[in-house]
Amino acid sequence: MTYDEFLRQIGKAGLTIRQFAELTKMNRISLSNNKKKGHVPSHLAVISVLLGEMAERKIDFHAALSGIDIIPKKPRGAGMNGRFGGDRQPDLF
Repeated sequence: MTYDEFLRQIGKAGLTIRQFAELTKMNRISLSNNKKKGHVPSHLAVISVLLGEMAERKIDFHAALSGIDIIPKKPRGAGMNGRFGGDRQPDLF
């Protein structure tokens, strides 16, 4: 799906990129970075189409999604402890 079609679908659902990111517990910047590529990953395409169709059919997707405990993704490059660069190396001497 193209990025423009993605925007159209989430717009159909009455959402902005920021609201979509909050709803899906994703980083808004990560979503916006897809604009450079011109397309979005298929899982985002599926979510956006479903949200758009639900809104068009007057189904409250907010209520449907509120029952899901969405765990936010760690930033790329984050180590086991969730920090970039891992643990500081101890002094050798």
